[in-house]
Amino acid sequence: MIKNFLVISLFTFFLILGCGENKQNPENQTSNTESGNKKGDLENFAENMKNLSESFNEGKKVTPVDFRELKALLPENIANLKRTNASGEKSSAMGINISKAEADYNDEQGNKSIDVEITDLGSVSGLTAFAAYGWYMADIDKETENGYEKTFLYKGNKAFEKYNNSSQNGEISVLVAKRFIVELNGNNVTMNELKAALDMIDVGKLESMKDIGVEK
Repeated sequence: MIKNFLVISLFTFFLILGCGENKQNPENQTSNTESGNKKGDLENFAENMKNLSESFNEGKKVTPVDFRELKALLPENIANLKRTNASGEKSSAMGINISKAEADYNDEQGNKSIDVEITDLGSVSGLTAFAAYGWYMADIDKETENGYEKTFLYKGNKAFEKYNNSSQNGEISVLVAKRFIVELNGNNVTMNELKAALDMIDVGKLESMKDIGVEK
């Protein structure tokens, strides 16, 4: 489902670290350390994280949509699969804020399942799409004996699908309005069933939320 929040932080950390190393001159490292006038590494990291996240949104700050609004978009049932769990949360760290809602759907026999997650990437939408969703930056069309993976457009939004014919496991991810990620993972289901589940998510409603919380 949604790539771990830590992935975002780590990617950004190494990006900032690399830039810092290029700018520093070995000859002045000692004097910088001895001066004691600069902020500590952790404080600098937090400030850089905040500045970098804002840079991907043209300097604008973004407050994520309340996860309860995202949770309301999760259907009670998907075909013959019943929702067995639904939850939501907001995560905040080092100037980065995201919110998400997720639900699990299963049949009575426990043979089929589909997990759905909707995430508002908030102020790091550009960074996250690049770091954790590489497919957004590429066109993919790959096929093997066991399955396939490819990118496509879903209602005008870049999307990615992957399916394993042997295990009948698949996944779909859609980046909506360059801010929201809708992800579905299915076990023992067909890709048509996964796409039917995706159609039950009100993507238009998500797109209408794209400017909510954006600092003018």
